Amino acid sequence: MVVSTLFRVDRRGGTAVYAQLVQQVRQAIRVGRLRAGDRLPTAREVAEGLGINPNTVLKAYRELETVGLVEARQGSGTYVRDQPPLDVEDLRAELADWVARATAAGLDRADLHALLDEACRVA
Repeated sequence: MVVSTLFRVDRRGGTAVYAQLVQQVRQAIRVGRLRAGDRLPTAREVAEGLGINPNTVLKAYRELETVGLVEARQGSGTYVRDQPPLDVEDLRAELADWVARATAAGLDRADLHALLDEACRVA
């Protein structure tokens, strides 16, 4: 995979470069641009392609490895791991149960949105 098609860096935004790389790999996996077994570009390739420090790329790759999205193979590279399929229907049902409990407890729509926004910031 060519670095320029996988990664873009916004130096003007407030998000750290390594966090941008992590988010872009997550999104590429979510939308199917990266699949289980695909090799990520080396840290050197990414660093040279984007004009950033290789340690920044390594930090992003370590975070992706920590959360289980990729695995580093000694001497071979960093690869996307097999991911269990996301069952959207199960998530939807759990969310519906959560909304029902929250509204029964007296929370309104604005309260629900605030809780969801907070949870997304933490995640």
